[in-house]
Amino acid sequence: MSRLSVFLLVAMLAIVAACNPFAPAVSDTGSTTQFGDPHTVNGYFQSFQYAYQFRDTTLYGSLLAPNFIFSFHDYDQGVDIQWGRDDEMSVTAQLFQNTTLTLLWGDILDAEGSPLDSTVTRQFSLAVTFNEADIEQADGSAVFHLHQDSISHLWQAVSWQDESNY
Repeated sequence: MSRLSVFLLVAMLAIVAACNPFAPAVSDTGSTTQFGDPHTVNGYFQSFQYAYQFRDTTLYGSLLAPNFIFSFHDYDQGVDIQWGRDDEMSVTAQLFQNTTLTLLWGDILDAEGSPLDSTVTRQFSLAVTFNEADIEQADGSAVFHLHQDSISHLWQAVSWQDESNY
């Protein structure tokens, strides 16, 4: 076998090895329609739920705008707390690594907006499992302000206000 034949065989094997026939197809925007299409508001929430379920930080990060703000009320301290996208990604990555999350979206309580901006208030239930003996439950509603740069872009959260009991 000549050196050229060996090189071509190795190159072909490398190309075939890089192809995963079991992975869902990814569109040119990086979203998978099998697990929600973030080009729609409903698909945004499906993708969000998928990211939590499968601990997918890449997908989760694509759902947050660069200027994203998360806010909640800390009942233990009696204060409102907020943080930006970098802190949200860090906190969520830690959750994804150290817990199992079960997120269920409930009814949409309110929705308003325009073709490029939408504010959605939605009920949710979140179980955070640290281990079999330590499961925390948060129930309530969340107010998401979503934005997309154009109809062809993905919806992204500009803000998320957690109004849960936790």
